[in-house]
Order: sequence, then structure tokens, then C-alpha cells
Amino acid sequence: MRNLVVSFFALLAPLWAEEVHVYVSLDEEHSAKVLKQFEAETGVKVVPTFDTEASKTVGLVKRLIREKGDPQADVYWNNELATTIKLKEHGVLAPYRSPSAEGIPAEFKDAEGYWTGFAARARVLIVNTDLVKPAEFPKSMWDLCDPKWSGKTCMALPATGTTAAHAAVLYVRDEAKADEYFRKLAANRVTWLTGNAHCMREVAAGRYHFGWTDTDDFFVAKLQDRPVAQVFPDAGAGEAGVLYIPNSLVLIAGGKHADAGKRLIDWLLRPETEEALAKSATAQIPVRLGVPAPDHVRRPDQIGTTMQVDWNRVGKEYDRWVARSGEQLSAVQESGATLIWISAVVFLLVVAIFLVMKRATRDPV
Repeated sequence: MRNLVVSFFALLAPLWAEEVHVYVSLDEEHSAKVLKQFEAETGVKVVPTFDTEASKTVGLVKRLIREKGDPQADVYWNNELATTIKLKEHGVLAPYRSPSAEGIPAEFKDAEGYWTGFAARARVLIVNTDLVKPAEFPKSMWDLCDPKWSGKTCMALPATGTTAAHAAVLYVRDEAKADEYFRKLAANRVTWLTGNAHCMREVAAGRYHFGWTDTDDFFVAKLQDRPVAQVFPDAGAGEAGVLYIPNSLVLIAGGKHADAGKRLIDWLLRPETEEALAKSATAQIPVRLGVPAPDHVRRPDQIGTTMQVDWNRVGKEYDRWVARSGEQLSAVQESGATLIWISAVVFLLVVAIFLVMKRATRDPV
């Protein structure tokens, strides 16, 4: 009888077990393991919703804004920061200052407590070493615009994820230069792919010589023993610097499991989590200086110049600048299409004149 009662209550336990609903933009293959560990250590059931590569961050951000009146998530784990600040502007977030955020630099914490950054990645160029010799490695983001590499490079379309955040950062820093950059990329026949992982796979397979990706995607290729190297572009003295983009954690306003949400945020922001992410296949870069990390995880102070970013402005102006980058690409494509049409019309006119003249010489008056 006793065993029957125990089994009965074991079946009912999930009905009152604490749970937390979390939306996650960090790749599922990496974040799911971390969330499972949280479940095992705390007993809190995690109900995750993961983003897709093609709609990275943008899909879940739009969903959170749409659900603002009836939130279905308690926590959002974003793989970048710009759209997190956008959510703050839309009133989707609740302030929460986690005690676990101690030691995280002020630049990675919202002054009003609405978001906290941790475990960063760097924007890098992934190079196929079978196709490009070390002496020819790119050193700057502008190398993708060099006619020498025309049609031989790739990049995720700057519409989602860290690539969209990167585009917004470039525009906040210098609008005219950013316009020039995206126009030159399009003119140099850069191939636009669905995401950073897609770019990594195409370069690793030798279909492109090099392209933009993030450090976590680069290390996936290295673990697969692919012929690739990473370049931290523009890291020299006086140059633009390497862009580091942290993950970010937020509490959703009106979430149905706020206490469990705070527990998850506290757990994820611990130094131990940053260390585990640094040592994992995703090779995330700790934002705390004192957190141990493998030698291949290159911290900002080991690289050289790092890009200085006004993240609040990037988040507030995100939609404007992401749209602007797309406009520059379209303008080049449209001008190219116009040139093709003009060339076709000229060709047809030349042919018509030739035929008329040929007929005239064949049938003299």
C-alpha cells in the first residue's frame, strides 16, 4: 500500500513542480545542455523554445513583442544584445538585478537593471587554409571588398542575429562608412547566406575562400578538423577594432513563473556557467576577467584593439540601421539589373542597325 501511495504522488508531482519557460537564441546544441544541467541541479523544470538559424533572434524578438499582453516566456536568453535593448524599448522586460552578476563589467549591465550580458563571442573572418595561404590572409573587414576576392567570399545576410547587430554597430559608429561598406560588399559579389553557421560550413567545404562568422561557429569547424583559420580583423593600433557581442539575459514582464525565472537567471550568470561555456564546443568568451578559459578562447586583452560600442544607441536604432544595410545591398543589385537591361537594349539596337545596314547593301536602290 505504501509503495502505491508513493507512486501515486510521484505521478502527481509534475502538476505542482516549479517550472520556467525560456526563449533561447543561442544555438540549441549548446544551450540545451546548460539548461538540462540547471534542471538537474535545481529540480526546476525548464520548458525551452529555441530559435532557428534563419530567423536567429528576430523570430523570438517579434514573438515576445507580439505576446506582450499575455507573456508565454519568463526568461529570454538572447545570443546578442542589440535586440534585447529593443525589447526594453518596447516595454517587454522587467528589471531584475541578479546577485550573480557581481564581477560582470558595467558595460555589460543595464544601468536600470533590465538586462545583463555574459559569455561573449567575437566577430571573425573564417578562412579556408587550402585556398588561402597565410601571407594572403585577410586582415580587415574591407578585404571582402577587394576585387581580388570578387565572388570568393560570403556573409550572412544582415537581417538577423549577430550579423544584423554588427550592421547596426557599424552604422552607429559611422553612417557614411557603413553605407560604403555594404555597397562595396554587394558590388564585389559577396554571397549572402542564411546565417553564420551556414557561412562557416561553406568556407570549411571550400566553396568560398573566406567570410564573416562568429567564434563559436568557427570552433565547430575546428572540432571537425576542417582546414580553417580565424582572423580577428582590424585589431591593430588605430584600427576600428574587433567586435565582441555578449549573450544577454532578461526577465520578461508579466511572466507567469517570475520566481523560477529569477532562479534561472541567477544560475546562468554564475562564473561557473561562463567557465563551462568557455570550455564547451561553443567556446564562449567570459566577460569576467577572472573566469578560467582554455587557451584557444581569446579574450579582448589578448587580441589588440576592440571596437567601442554604444549598445544602448545600437538597440534603440536597430530597426533603422538593419533596414538601411538592406537598402544599400538592394541599390547595388538594382543598379546592376538596370545596367544589364541597358546593355541588352544597346545590344539589340546594334543588332538591328547591323541587320538594316546588311539588308541595305544587299538591296541597293
